[in-house]
Amino acid sequence: MHVIATAGHVDHGKSALVRALTGIEPDRWDEERRRGLTIDLGYAWTTLPSGDRVAFVDVPGHQRFIGNMLAGVGPTSAVLFVVAADEGWRQQSQEHLAAVDALGIRHGLLVVTRSDLADPEPALLDARDRFAATSLGEVDAVAVSARTGEGMPALTDALERLVTGLPAPEQAGRLRLWVDRSFSIRGSGTVVTGTLATGSIAVGDELQVGDQRVRVRGLESLGEPRDRVLPVARVAVNLRGVAASEIARGDLLLTPDAWRMASVLDVRVGGRSAGDLPTHLSLHAGTAAVPVHVRPLAEDTVRLTLSTPLPLVAGDRLILRDPGAQQIVGGALVLDADPPELRRRGAAARRGAELESATGVPDLQREVERRGAMLVADAAALGIPNESDDAKVVRCGAWRVSGSALQRWAESLTRCVQQQAADEPLEPSLTIEAARLAAGVPDRALLPEVVERAGLELDQGRVWLPGVRAAMGAAERGLQELEGRLRHSPFAAPEQPDLAAAGIGPREVAAAVRAGRLLRLPDGVLLAPDAPARAMRVLAGLTQPFTLSEARQALDTTRRVAVPLLEHLDGRGWTRRVDGTHRVVVR
Repeated sequence: MHVIATAGHVDHGKSALVRALTGIEPDRWDEERRRGLTIDLGYAWTTLPSGDRVAFVDVPGHQRFIGNMLAGVGPTSAVLFVVAADEGWRQQSQEHLAAVDALGIRHGLLVVTRSDLADPEPALLDARDRFAATSLGEVDAVAVSARTGEGMPALTDALERLVTGLPAPEQAGRLRLWVDRSFSIRGSGTVVTGTLATGSIAVGDELQVGDQRVRVRGLESLGEPRDRVLPVARVAVNLRGVAASEIARGDLLLTPDAWRMASVLDVRVGGRSAGDLPTHLSLHAGTAAVPVHVRPLAEDTVRLTLSTPLPLVAGDRLILRDPGAQQIVGGALVLDADPPELRRRGAAARRGAELESATGVPDLQREVERRGAMLVADAAALGIPNESDDAKVVRCGAWRVSGSALQRWAESLTRCVQQQAADEPLEPSLTIEAARLAAGVPDRALLPEVVERAGLELDQGRVWLPGVRAAMGAAERGLQELEGRLRHSPFAAPEQPDLAAAGIGPREVAAAVRAGRLLRLPDGVLLAPDAPARAMRVLAGLTQPFTLSEARQALDTTRRVAVPLLEHLDGRGWTRRVDGTHRVVVR
């Protein structure tokens, strides 16, 4: 299917033309038919002789309903532009062309209507001249009379040529369906409609609407029920899990957790110099319209702050409209949907200079380099390709990391560990979290890569200089004597007076534990690191099950040592309680 939006001044025959092409009345409301003008969006469809199916979004031409017009043309990629032969180019013709140009629509067809009432040639030549200066450029043109049928066969042929040249849609992408209508049907519940431009939608799919999760109960396209709909298509979606009053034009159906809601955008503007734009404008994207604050960055780039976040990505085209002056001021191409903050003096001008070469096509290497590191999921949500042949981008699990950032972090971490070792010989290492913060690494999962690049060591949850461990200083001799005693009597834990006499204070104990020279159990019990294994060899020789008293006697130790030691063995799964007083060795 192909979806084409109409455009043109009020009462120039857009709806009559659609009706003549399709046999369907696009005006849905009684007031529209009574007044003879389109107020809201209308829809109709037909099958061309080639078999291609075309759906038309019939937009209002009256100036009062320009917002509805922008909602209709926004999600489409082709336009059927209508000018009446007897009236020629008018005010809304110009505003509709400005909207088409702002969106960068390149595929279109000019139709001069009411050729039975006036010579169509002047209107045709005038419109073609105006088109030439816009994104439409040169387009096919046909003069018709919907009343007499004159020119209708030529229009059908021109439509065939138009749809043949339309770009193929992306069917495998994530879903972003802009809602243009929401209503309730008795027995079915909530139904929304929209133009499906990318991705696909199927019955049973779970989708996201704002903060809610909803389920697709049913689908309809061109008046027929469907199990699955592919782009490009007009689609009606029956939703379970949301009331019709909770969803309206401008809302979206999204693939869950696949989009980032952007509240700040850097864009390239067309139509006016950035410095001449009003500070407050209305941004139109898809079927949504939200107020934005405008901050110039350079001659043709500005920063937009949205009053309501939208799921926009680099490459999206927007319309900027001045609601006070009631006119379109230009189009905007999204260059960055996750731009850096502007904190320092001159930051806006520097950011403008950075964006001079931006094209709206996101580049992984450039985006990762700016951030230092980027989660794969975040890149995907921003529409940034996750694969790169650039050696400057390093893949680290769920992250993409800039090689220069890795080197910078490695150098910073080395300096910090060296400083720690010099200042605190008893604690010459940094914990993983302290190391991460010191080096500025965004996630602990990246630290092993940084440690390896720096040539440091990651051991026992700490980062060390190669071969460097705690320097015990004057306490080294006392610690060695304690280690000797524990080798001979592994369960004779030293008392506090013994430690004090050996010159071993709390800091020295902590350093020895970190270095793996002592094992600390609850209640301040200190043993050799191999004490649990040696205890197991003794306990395995006891009659099973055994009591605490039997274990204490076999280990030749005190209750003060036996209780935390046995609890330690329980915790490691080497022994197991069988009742309140007995344990067994787990074999």
